[in-house]
Amino acid sequence: METKNTIIWIAIGVLFVTTLFLTFKTSSITGAATQTSNGRIDTTGWTENEIMNYEMHGTIPVKVSRSASASNYNGMVGGC
Repeated sequence: METKNTIIWIAIGVLFVTTLFLTFKTSSITGAATQTSNGRIDTTGWTENEIMNYEMHGTIPVKVSRSASASNYNGMVGGC
């Protein structure tokens, strides 16, 4: 019975550490989309349609969300 409890606590610990790691990893991701002082994304230079899609659906245009490491992006689905 004690072995079972030990295994459960080890699993809980591993899940907790994994959750912390992934939380800090996702919070450190920075993209080209910058936030203003009020916490909203800077939409300067976006078309009216892109602003509407961001406000209504939460989608960010590809031209903004593309990172510097993906500069060789060719626009093809699946990257083929």
